[in-house]
Amino acid sequence: MASPAFFVGSCQGVGVKTDRTGLQQGFEEQLADLGYEIVELQWAGNAQRPVVRLRVEHQSPDRPVSLDDCALVSRRLESWIDQEARLPERYVLEVSSPGLDRPLTRDKDFHRFLGRRVAVQGTQVLCGRASRLEGELLGLAGDGDGSAIRLRLNEGDEVEVPRAAVRDARLVQDWSQVIP
Repeated sequence: MASPAFFVGSCQGVGVKTDRTGLQQGFEEQLADLGYEIVELQWAGNAQRPVVRLRVEHQSPDRPVSLDDCALVSRRLESWIDQEARLPERYVLEVSSPGLDRPLTRDKDFHRFLGRRVAVQGTQVLCGRASRLEGELLGLAGDGDGSAIRLRLNEGDEVEVPRAAVRDARLVQDWSQVIP
């Protein structure tokens, strides 16, 4: 099994105030042209040296993301950022695959990974149990808006965790199936 690909680039552009919404839309457009999608976008660093972390996957997710894919995405985004002058003078762009413990951020992620083991980390105690719950993903619940994550916990209980109370949801790798 391949380990997650990771590529880091550092570039310089013209210093401007960062418009995160505009940047995300621009990233999505650039990635779509290349056949990729954003799984997760994180911002770190500071105003003088922002760090942009992107986890990407192919639009057809049956292909894993390689180091070459990350380098291709990074080069395209760096060029676009420099031309559009959307980030301060010094920035760091990190592009990686979703990895084995991939985050579940979009409704389609929760549908795609039905039946898989996931861990949900809450902003508070979840369902009166703990701030971290682990179990089998049963899907999303709500009025079509996926307002809750349905899980079958290790003990067999089924719960619905409000998405508003979730800080992070990730796949949990079952190593017993990977390493005999």
